[in-house]
Amino acid sequence: MSTPTSSDAQRGVFLSPSAPQLISKIPRILPHERVFPIQIGSELFKLSGASISSDAPSYFSQYFLCQIKVAEENGEDLSTAIRTLYIDRDPVTFKDISLHLQGYRVSPRNAEHFVRLFADAQFYTLPKLMSQLYEEPIFMSIGQREFQIPRDVFSAPGNTPNFFSLGFAVFFSSPKDLFPGLDREHLIRPPSIMPPSAPNRSADVFYEILHLLRGYPIHIRDEEHRAALLRDCRYFNFKGLEQKLIPHSINYNQARGRSEIVLRLEDILKSGISIVNDPSTGTNPREPFSAWVNYMRPYEDSNPFELVLEIGGESTKVHLNAMRAEFFGQTKQRIARLFEVIATKLKLPPTTQPLGLLMSAGGAGSQPASPGNTPLSENLVRIMIDAETHTILDGKTYSYCADSDGTATAMPNSSVVGDAGELESPMSNTSGISPGPPRKRRRTDPIGPADEWIVRTGQWRLKIQRSRGGKGAIECVLVAVKLDAYSSELARNAQRRFLSG
Repeated sequence: MSTPTSSDAQRGVFLSPSAPQLISKIPRILPHERVFPIQIGSELFKLSGASISSDAPSYFSQYFLCQIKVAEENGEDLSTAIRTLYIDRDPVTFKDISLHLQGYRVSPRNAEHFVRLFADAQFYTLPKLMSQLYEEPIFMSIGQREFQIPRDVFSAPGNTPNFFSLGFAVFFSSPKDLFPGLDREHLIRPPSIMPPSAPNRSADVFYEILHLLRGYPIHIRDEEHRAALLRDCRYFNFKGLEQKLIPHSINYNQARGRSEIVLRLEDILKSGISIVNDPSTGTNPREPFSAWVNYMRPYEDSNPFELVLEIGGESTKVHLNAMRAEFFGQTKQRIARLFEVIATKLKLPPTTQPLGLLMSAGGAGSQPASPGNTPLSENLVRIMIDAETHTILDGKTYSYCADSDGTATAMPNSSVVGDAGELESPMSNTSGISPGPPRKRRRTDPIGPADEWIVRTGQWRLKIQRSRGGKGAIECVLVAVKLDAYSSELARNAQRRFLSG
């Protein structure tokens, strides 16, 4: 019988499985024509030397190769010298492994099948099958629903290490690392492996997260939907995806000639903060130093934007007579931590307390979180409200107009009682807003004291400038962009809603 040539292949001549070209692809570790018995559990399998050698060196090839060498040294007949290899494992799983050795492609059918193939492929040391399984999608059970996930879906910056790569490292390790942490030489049987699972998480939410990880957009239905996505992103430690989902707005401000990003205070990460000098620095003799806090979302943005910080939750009180802001609760702690990070970026010490006092008090970590413990502010943070600030006070919009001398003056839609019993603007006696005499107005409906506002939600820029009578050389000033505030409990109660249902 003639050997097929390359010209035969070009003419479409079929090459039989016994053709030398195909046989030569299998290394001759064991005699290809000899049959070797392997008993797995209660079932006996007989595989040719070619099949065993097709994925070698392995547990099987090493076992039978040793028997052949001993038989040759002792001059024994191989037909009687080869003994049956017995392994106490699952014969059902080995049926698929035997198909793999015979040249068929075997793919996992479900999570249980995947982990059994995975464990036995490593236990039998089958290099080709292990490499194939390391390229297969991973089966995961989330909230009683099974998912088949490509391995590269977690490869985006910030999304690894994550819940799966840390909690189920055996599936994400290198094919060379057989059961990381275990001594392979004395391993009698592979450890029991469970497929990755998170039974207490929502399968529907994870499906949407997986959709996002694959690069598809998703419609955020409402804030409750966004909160559910963010909650599970944080649970699974998908930090990169979390930055995509946090509420934000990026736009170009034509009036300022800069790109801006609006973010909530609780979503700020210290790694994204930077300080950018104001382009006018050095040209204005009245303000020799000025800079603005910028922000870039980690893993997501490639350039920083000027930060507009949103603070809500009615946690801000504005003292208009002193142009200072007071913060409460967690907002106060977050502002203090933010100022510490800004101070570090400016190469300032994060705290102004003397070292000896800190040591006697238990260190910097024992200090109460307050902006006053940073070098950039007093306990009450300096603020600026100017003609460009859009203000809603007690549900009504405040507009600003310029006097003949160019000074911005508040023109409210509601007024408060002045010193003489007449009405004046709530901001007429505040520094930086109307330094001139108050504008007298006819009395309509007093709404209470106007020297303090409670801010429901405020948006602020963070400006770094030379200190004006502060404790340090420079200070951080909150420049108001937009404020929604009320000046009395009556105004707050007027906007209450009754419980539905």
